[in-house]
Amino acid sequence: MELSISTVPTPKSVSFSARCSVAGPVTQMPKPARLGKRWKEYQGVQNWKGLLDPLDDNLRSEIIRYGKFVEATYKSFDFDTSSPSYATCCFPKHSLFHHCGLPDTGYRLTKNLHATSGIRLPRWIDKAPKWMSNRTSWIGYVAVCQDEDQITRLGRRDVVVAYRGTTTCLEWLENLRSTLTHLPDTTNVLGLDCSVEPKSEPKPMVGRGFLSLYVSGTAEYRSLRDQVREEIGRLIQSYGDEPLSVTITGHSLGAVLATLTAYDITTTFRHAPLVTVISFGAPRVGNRSFRCHMEKSGSKILRIVNSQDPVTKVPGFVIDEVSSRDAIQVAGFPSWLQTQWVYADVGTELRVSSRDSPYLRGPTTNVATCHELDTYLHLVNGFVSSKCPFRKTQQPPFTQVVG
Repeated sequence: MELSISTVPTPKSVSFSARCSVAGPVTQMPKPARLGKRWKEYQGVQNWKGLLDPLDDNLRSEIIRYGKFVEATYKSFDFDTSSPSYATCCFPKHSLFHHCGLPDTGYRLTKNLHATSGIRLPRWIDKAPKWMSNRTSWIGYVAVCQDEDQITRLGRRDVVVAYRGTTTCLEWLENLRSTLTHLPDTTNVLGLDCSVEPKSEPKPMVGRGFLSLYVSGTAEYRSLRDQVREEIGRLIQSYGDEPLSVTITGHSLGAVLATLTAYDITTTFRHAPLVTVISFGAPRVGNRSFRCHMEKSGSKILRIVNSQDPVTKVPGFVIDEVSSRDAIQVAGFPSWLQTQWVYADVGTELRVSSRDSPYLRGPTTNVATCHELDTYLHLVNGFVSSKCPFRKTQQPPFTQVVG
Protein backbone atom coordinates (compact mmCIF):
# COMPACT_ATOMS: atom_id res chain seq x y z
CA MET A 1 0.00 0.00 0.00
CA GLU A 2 2.76 2.45 0.93
CA LEU A 3 5.17 3.74 -1.68
CA SER A 4 8.34 5.70 -1.09
CA ILE A 5 8.05 9.23 -2.39
CA SER A 6 11.26 10.11 -4.17
CA THR A 7 11.88 13.83 -4.13
CA VAL A 8 15.64 14.18 -4.01
CA PRO A 9 17.08 15.68 -7.21
CA THR A 10 19.37 12.70 -7.71
CA PRO A 11 22.30 12.91 -10.14
CA LYS A 12 21.13 12.34 -13.68
CA SER A 13 22.26 9.30 -15.60
CA VAL A 14 25.20 9.79 -17.95
CA SER A 15 23.07 9.15 -21.00
CA PHE A 16 20.44 11.69 -19.93
CA SER A 17 23.11 14.30 -19.24
CA ALA A 18 24.65 13.65 -22.64
CA ARG A 19 21.36 14.29 -24.40
CA CYS A 20 20.95 17.61 -22.63
CA SER A 21 24.56 18.75 -22.66
CA VAL A 22 24.32 19.94 -26.26
CA ALA A 23 22.55 23.02 -25.03
CA GLY A 24 22.62 22.68 -21.25
CA PRO A 25 19.71 22.96 -18.81
CA VAL A 26 17.37 25.90 -18.53
CA THR A 27 19.42 28.48 -16.62
CA GLN A 28 17.85 31.79 -17.63
CA MET A 29 14.62 33.27 -16.42
CA PRO A 30 12.00 33.31 -19.20
CA LYS A 31 11.19 36.57 -20.93
CA PRO A 32 8.82 38.52 -18.70
CA ALA A 33 5.18 38.71 -19.64
CA ARG A 34 3.36 41.96 -18.92
CA LEU A 35 0.31 40.78 -16.99
CA GLY A 36 -1.12 44.15 -15.95
CA LYS A 37 -4.81 44.06 -15.12
CA ARG A 38 -5.02 40.36 -16.05
CA TRP A 39 -2.78 39.27 -13.19
CA LYS A 40 -5.58 37.65 -11.21
CA GLU A 41 -6.51 35.57 -14.24
CA TYR A 42 -2.95 34.24 -14.43
CA GLN A 43 -2.98 33.63 -10.68
CA GLY A 44 -5.98 31.33 -11.16
CA VAL A 45 -8.92 33.39 -9.97
CA GLN A 46 -10.97 31.60 -12.68
CA ASN A 47 -9.05 28.33 -12.29
CA TRP A 48 -7.01 29.10 -15.43
CA LYS A 49 -10.03 28.65 -17.66
CA GLY A 50 -8.98 28.93 -21.33
CA LEU A 51 -5.27 29.18 -20.50
CA LEU A 52 -4.21 25.53 -20.24
CA ASP A 53 -5.26 23.84 -23.48
CA PRO A 54 -3.58 25.24 -25.49
CA LEU A 55 -1.10 26.53 -22.92
CA ASP A 56 -1.03 30.31 -22.89
CA ASP A 57 2.52 31.58 -23.49
CA ASN A 58 2.30 34.14 -20.70
CA LEU A 59 1.20 31.44 -18.27
CA ARG A 60 3.99 29.17 -19.50
CA SER A 61 6.45 31.95 -18.76
CA GLU A 62 5.07 32.43 -15.26
CA ILE A 63 5.10 28.70 -14.46
CA ILE A 64 8.76 28.41 -15.46
CA ARG A 65 9.61 31.60 -13.57
CA TYR A 66 8.20 30.15 -10.37
CA GLY A 67 9.92 26.87 -11.15
CA LYS A 68 13.23 28.72 -11.08
CA PHE A 69 12.44 29.88 -7.54
CA VAL A 70 12.06 26.22 -6.58
CA GLU A 71 15.25 25.32 -8.40
CA ALA A 72 17.06 27.87 -6.21
CA THR A 73 16.08 25.89 -3.10
CA TYR A 74 17.95 22.85 -4.43
CA LYS A 75 20.97 24.87 -5.50
CA SER A 76 21.15 26.49 -2.07
CA PHE A 77 20.88 23.33 0.02
CA ASP A 78 23.99 21.71 1.51
CA PHE A 79 23.70 18.04 0.50
CA ASP A 80 27.09 17.04 1.90
CA THR A 81 26.40 14.67 4.81
CA SER A 82 30.01 14.97 5.97
CA SER A 83 29.79 18.74 6.25
CA PRO A 84 29.12 20.44 9.61
CA SER A 85 26.66 22.66 7.75
CA TYR A 86 24.71 19.72 6.26
CA ALA A 87 20.99 20.45 5.71
CA THR A 88 21.43 24.21 5.97
CA CYS A 89 21.33 26.96 3.36
CA CYS A 90 24.68 27.54 1.67
CA PHE A 91 24.14 31.24 0.96
CA PRO A 92 23.17 34.36 2.91
CA LYS A 93 19.75 35.83 2.23
CA HIS A 94 20.99 38.93 0.41
CA SER A 95 22.95 36.94 -2.19
CA LEU A 96 21.05 33.66 -2.55
CA PHE A 97 19.44 34.54 -5.88
CA HIS A 98 22.75 35.80 -7.24
CA HIS A 99 24.53 32.56 -6.30
CA CYS A 100 21.73 30.56 -7.93
CA GLY A 101 22.01 32.37 -11.25
CA LEU A 102 18.93 34.54 -10.68
CA PRO A 103 20.32 38.04 -10.12
CA ASP A 104 17.43 39.93 -11.73
CA THR A 105 14.32 38.49 -10.11
CA GLY A 106 13.27 41.79 -8.57
CA TYR A 107 12.53 39.89 -5.33
CA ARG A 108 14.20 40.23 -1.92
CA LEU A 109 14.48 37.18 0.29
CA THR A 110 12.97 38.07 3.68
CA LYS A 111 12.96 34.81 5.65
CA ASN A 112 14.57 31.38 5.62
CA LEU A 113 12.23 28.50 6.43
CA HIS A 114 13.01 25.28 8.30
CA ALA A 115 11.00 22.06 8.60
CA THR A 116 11.20 19.69 11.56
CA SER A 117 10.38 16.00 11.71
CA GLY A 118 8.12 14.89 14.54
CA ILE A 119 9.25 11.25 14.49
CA ARG A 120 10.29 9.90 17.88
CA LEU A 121 13.80 8.56 17.53
CA PRO A 122 15.08 5.39 19.24
CA ARG A 123 17.90 5.67 21.76
CA TRP A 124 20.38 3.85 19.54
CA ILE A 125 20.24 6.71 17.04
CA ASP A 126 22.81 8.56 19.18
CA LYS A 127 25.43 6.08 17.97
CA ALA A 128 24.51 6.54 14.31
CA PRO A 129 25.99 9.20 12.00
CA LYS A 130 24.63 12.65 12.80
CA TRP A 131 23.01 13.09 9.38
CA MET A 132 20.68 10.17 10.12
CA SER A 133 19.17 11.93 13.12
CA ASN A 134 19.09 15.45 11.68
CA ARG A 135 15.64 16.59 12.80
CA THR A 136 15.43 20.13 11.41
CA SER A 137 16.63 21.30 8.00
CA TRP A 138 16.38 24.30 5.71
CA ILE A 139 13.35 23.77 3.46
CA GLY A 140 12.99 27.05 1.53
CA TYR A 141 12.32 30.75 1.86
CA VAL A 142 9.93 33.68 1.62
CA ALA A 143 10.70 36.50 -0.82
CA VAL A 144 8.81 39.67 -1.72
CA CYS A 145 8.91 41.62 -4.97
CA GLN A 146 10.58 44.99 -4.37
CA ASP A 147 11.47 46.17 -7.87
CA GLU A 148 9.02 48.80 -9.11
CA ASP A 149 9.36 47.79 -12.77
CA GLN A 150 8.66 44.17 -11.84
CA ILE A 151 5.67 45.18 -9.72
CA THR A 152 4.30 47.15 -12.68
CA ARG A 153 4.85 44.18 -14.99
CA LEU A 154 3.15 41.77 -12.62
CA GLY A 155 0.26 44.14 -11.91
CA ARG A 156 0.73 43.72 -8.13
CA ARG A 157 3.33 43.11 -5.45
CA ASP A 158 3.99 39.39 -5.23
CA VAL A 159 5.16 37.32 -2.26
CA VAL A 160 6.81 33.97 -3.09
CA VAL A 161 7.12 31.00 -0.76
CA ALA A 162 9.35 28.31 -2.31
CA TYR A 163 9.97 24.78 -1.01
CA ARG A 164 12.39 22.01 -2.01
CA GLY A 165 11.64 18.29 -1.98
CA THR A 166 12.83 15.54 0.35
CA THR A 167 16.53 15.41 1.20
CA THR A 168 17.13 14.20 4.75
CA CYS A 169 16.76 10.76 6.28
CA LEU A 170 13.92 11.75 8.61
CA GLU A 171 12.06 13.51 5.79
CA TRP A 172 12.14 10.23 3.89
CA LEU A 173 10.74 8.43 6.93
CA GLU A 174 7.99 11.04 7.25
CA ASN A 175 7.06 10.37 3.62
CA LEU A 176 6.42 6.75 4.54
CA ARG A 177 3.94 7.76 7.25
CA SER A 178 1.21 8.15 4.67
CA THR A 179 -1.95 7.23 6.57
CA LEU A 180 -4.44 10.08 6.86
CA THR A 181 -4.81 12.18 10.01
CA HIS A 182 -7.04 15.10 10.99
CA LEU A 183 -5.78 18.63 10.51
CA PRO A 184 -5.45 20.60 13.75
CA ASP A 185 -7.94 23.42 14.28
CA THR A 186 -6.98 26.75 12.77
CA THR A 187 -5.76 29.20 15.40
CA ASN A 188 -5.63 32.97 15.41
CA VAL A 189 -2.43 34.94 14.82
CA LEU A 190 -1.74 38.67 14.92
CA GLY A 191 -5.28 39.42 16.09
CA LEU A 192 -6.87 38.40 12.79
CA ASP A 193 -10.12 36.46 12.63
CA CYS A 194 -10.06 32.77 11.78
CA SER A 195 -12.56 30.90 9.68
CA VAL A 196 -14.57 28.32 11.59
CA GLU A 197 -16.20 25.36 9.91
CA PRO A 198 -19.58 24.10 11.15
CA LYS A 199 -19.28 21.10 13.47
CA SER A 200 -21.48 19.08 11.12
CA GLU A 201 -18.95 19.39 8.29
CA PRO A 202 -16.65 16.42 7.66
CA LYS A 203 -13.16 17.04 8.95
CA PRO A 204 -10.31 17.40 6.45
CA MET A 205 -7.52 14.83 6.70
CA VAL A 206 -4.00 14.88 5.25
CA GLY A 207 -0.98 12.58 5.17
CA ARG A 208 0.42 12.05 8.68
CA GLY A 209 4.07 12.50 7.73
CA PHE A 210 3.39 15.58 5.62
CA LEU A 211 1.51 17.24 8.48
CA SER A 212 4.25 16.30 10.92
CA LEU A 213 6.84 18.19 8.88
CA TYR A 214 4.55 21.21 8.75
CA VAL A 215 3.51 21.49 12.40
CA SER A 216 6.44 20.00 14.36
CA GLY A 217 9.00 22.19 16.09
CA THR A 218 11.80 22.19 18.65
CA ALA A 219 13.09 24.53 21.31
CA GLU A 220 15.48 25.99 18.74
CA TYR A 221 13.19 26.02 15.71
CA ARG A 222 9.51 26.78 15.73
CA SER A 223 7.28 24.81 13.38
CA LEU A 224 7.23 25.62 9.70
CA ARG A 225 3.60 26.61 10.13
CA ASP A 226 4.47 29.19 12.78
CA GLN A 227 7.35 30.57 10.71
CA VAL A 228 5.15 31.03 7.67
CA ARG A 229 2.25 32.52 9.60
CA GLU A 230 4.48 35.10 11.25
CA GLU A 231 6.17 36.19 8.03
CA ILE A 232 3.04 36.23 5.86
CA GLY A 233 1.21 38.13 8.60
CA ARG A 234 4.00 40.69 8.73
CA LEU A 235 3.97 41.13 4.95
CA ILE A 236 0.18 41.47 4.83
CA GLN A 237 0.38 44.21 7.43
CA SER A 238 3.19 45.93 5.52
CA TYR A 239 1.67 45.76 2.03
CA GLY A 240 -2.01 44.95 2.56
CA ASP A 241 -3.12 48.38 1.34
CA GLU A 242 -1.89 47.65 -2.22
CA PRO A 243 -2.58 44.87 -4.75
CA LEU A 244 -0.87 41.81 -3.27
CA SER A 245 -0.59 38.12 -4.09
CA VAL A 246 0.99 35.15 -2.33
CA THR A 247 2.39 32.51 -4.68
CA ILE A 248 3.52 29.27 -3.05
CA THR A 249 5.56 26.91 -5.19
CA GLY A 250 7.33 23.63 -4.60
CA HIS A 251 8.46 20.32 -6.06
CA SER A 252 7.28 16.92 -4.76
CA LEU A 253 7.32 17.08 -0.94
CA GLY A 254 7.70 20.84 -1.41
CA ALA A 255 4.51 20.82 -3.46
CA VAL A 256 2.69 19.13 -0.57
CA LEU A 257 4.00 21.70 1.89
CA ALA A 258 2.95 24.45 -0.54
CA THR A 259 -0.61 23.09 -0.51
CA LEU A 260 -0.70 22.88 3.29
CA THR A 261 0.70 26.40 3.51
CA ALA A 262 -1.95 27.78 1.16
CA TYR A 263 -4.72 26.15 3.19
CA ASP A 264 -3.24 27.49 6.41
CA ILE A 265 -2.94 31.07 5.13
CA THR A 266 -6.45 31.25 3.71
CA THR A 267 -8.05 29.73 6.82
CA THR A 268 -5.97 31.74 9.30
CA PHE A 269 -6.11 35.29 7.94
CA ARG A 270 -9.55 36.76 7.46
CA HIS A 271 -8.53 39.14 4.69
CA ALA A 272 -5.81 37.09 3.03
CA PRO A 273 -4.70 38.18 -0.44
CA LEU A 274 -5.15 35.89 -3.42
CA VAL A 275 -3.17 32.73 -2.60
CA THR A 276 -1.95 30.60 -5.51
CA VAL A 277 -0.03 27.31 -5.55
CA ILE A 278 2.16 26.31 -8.50
CA SER A 279 3.17 22.72 -7.76
CA PHE A 280 5.47 20.37 -9.64
CA GLY A 281 5.26 16.58 -9.23
CA ALA A 282 3.06 16.67 -6.14
CA PRO A 283 1.96 13.46 -4.43
CA ARG A 284 -1.57 13.34 -3.06
CA VAL A 285 -2.05 15.49 0.02
CA GLY A 286 -5.37 14.67 1.69
CA ASN A 287 -8.89 13.27 1.47
CA ARG A 288 -11.95 14.53 -0.39
CA SER A 289 -13.01 16.63 2.58
CA PHE A 290 -9.63 18.37 2.50
CA ARG A 291 -10.15 19.08 -1.20
CA CYS A 292 -13.61 20.54 -0.50
CA HIS A 293 -12.27 22.70 2.33
CA MET A 294 -9.39 23.79 0.13
CA GLU A 295 -11.79 24.92 -2.59
CA LYS A 296 -13.97 26.77 -0.07
CA SER A 297 -10.95 28.55 1.37
CA GLY A 298 -10.32 30.33 -1.93
CA SER A 299 -6.82 29.01 -2.59
CA LYS A 300 -6.02 28.38 -6.25
CA ILE A 301 -3.85 25.39 -7.09
CA LEU A 302 -2.22 24.64 -10.44
CA ARG A 303 -0.89 21.10 -10.18
CA ILE A 304 1.59 20.21 -12.93
CA VAL A 305 1.68 16.44 -13.43
CA ASN A 306 3.92 14.29 -15.60
CA SER A 307 1.90 11.23 -16.66
CA GLN A 308 5.01 9.05 -16.31
CA ASP A 309 5.81 10.25 -12.80
CA PRO A 310 4.67 7.62 -10.24
CA VAL A 311 5.08 10.05 -7.33
CA THR A 312 1.92 11.88 -8.44
CA LYS A 313 -0.06 8.64 -8.01
CA VAL A 314 0.73 8.09 -4.32
CA PRO A 315 0.06 7.76 -1.45
CA GLY A 316 -3.15 5.83 -0.92
CA PHE A 317 -5.77 5.36 -3.60
CA VAL A 318 -8.59 7.39 -5.14
CA ILE A 319 -12.25 6.44 -5.44
CA ASP A 320 -13.88 9.06 -7.61
CA GLU A 321 -17.45 7.87 -7.20
CA VAL A 322 -17.74 8.17 -3.44
CA SER A 323 -19.39 11.09 -1.70
CA SER A 324 -17.44 13.40 0.58
CA ARG A 325 -18.46 12.44 4.12
CA ASP A 326 -16.63 11.65 7.34
CA ALA A 327 -17.06 7.92 6.80
CA ILE A 328 -16.89 6.96 3.15
CA GLN A 329 -18.88 3.83 2.58
CA VAL A 330 -17.80 1.71 -0.35
CA ALA A 331 -19.05 -1.84 -0.68
CA GLY A 332 -16.34 -4.36 0.04
CA PHE A 333 -13.95 -1.92 1.73
CA PRO A 334 -13.60 -1.89 5.53
CA SER A 335 -14.29 1.52 7.04
CA TRP A 336 -10.82 1.85 8.61
CA LEU A 337 -9.23 1.32 5.21
CA GLN A 338 -11.44 3.94 3.61
CA THR A 339 -10.75 6.46 6.38
CA GLN A 340 -6.99 5.95 6.39
CA TRP A 341 -6.18 5.49 2.70
CA VAL A 342 -8.73 7.19 0.42
CA TYR A 343 -7.03 10.31 -0.95
CA ALA A 344 -8.25 12.88 -3.49
CA ASP A 345 -6.40 15.01 -6.02
CA VAL A 346 -6.74 18.73 -5.39
CA GLY A 347 -6.57 21.73 -7.70
CA THR A 348 -6.54 22.32 -11.45
CA GLU A 349 -4.30 19.96 -13.38
CA LEU A 350 -1.88 20.71 -16.19
CA ARG A 351 -0.87 17.29 -17.49
CA VAL A 352 2.31 16.81 -19.50
CA SER A 353 4.13 13.65 -20.53
CA SER A 354 7.74 12.57 -20.86
CA ARG A 355 6.69 10.45 -23.83
CA ASP A 356 5.81 13.55 -25.81
CA SER A 357 9.34 14.93 -25.65
CA PRO A 358 11.74 13.61 -28.29
CA TYR A 359 14.55 14.14 -25.78
CA LEU A 360 13.08 11.98 -23.01
CA ARG A 361 12.24 8.81 -24.90
CA GLY A 362 14.01 5.51 -24.78
CA PRO A 363 15.22 2.98 -22.20
CA THR A 364 17.52 5.49 -20.46
CA THR A 365 14.56 7.52 -19.21
CA ASN A 366 13.84 6.15 -15.74
CA VAL A 367 11.49 6.89 -12.87
CA ALA A 368 13.89 9.36 -11.28
CA THR A 369 14.22 11.30 -14.54
CA CYS A 370 10.43 11.54 -14.87
CA HIS A 371 10.21 13.10 -11.42
CA GLU A 372 13.05 15.62 -11.63
CA LEU A 373 12.22 19.32 -11.53
CA ASP A 374 14.37 19.86 -14.65
CA THR A 375 12.13 17.42 -16.49
CA TYR A 376 9.01 19.27 -15.43
CA LEU A 377 10.36 22.63 -16.59
CA HIS A 378 11.44 21.06 -19.87
CA LEU A 379 7.97 19.59 -20.46
CA VAL A 380 6.15 22.81 -19.59
CA ASN A 381 8.50 24.66 -21.92
CA GLY A 382 7.63 22.35 -24.81
CA PHE A 383 3.94 21.63 -24.17
CA VAL A 384 1.49 23.11 -26.68
CA SER A 385 -1.89 21.43 -26.21
CA SER A 386 -3.54 18.05 -25.82
CA LYS A 387 -3.86 17.83 -29.61
CA CYS A 388 -0.29 18.97 -30.24
CA PRO A 389 1.60 17.85 -27.12
CA PHE A 390 5.08 19.16 -27.93
CA ARG A 391 6.15 22.06 -30.11
CA LYS A 392 8.55 21.28 -32.93
CA THR A 393 12.01 22.72 -32.48
CA GLN A 394 15.35 22.24 -34.20
CA GLN A 395 17.21 21.91 -30.92
CA PRO A 396 16.42 20.74 -27.39
CA PRO A 397 13.90 23.06 -25.73
CA PHE A 398 16.29 23.35 -22.78
CA THR A 399 17.84 26.27 -24.67
CA GLN A 400 14.67 28.14 -25.47
CA VAL A 401 13.69 31.30 -23.68
CA VAL A 402 9.96 31.30 -23.18
CA GLY A 403 8.00 34.37 -24.04
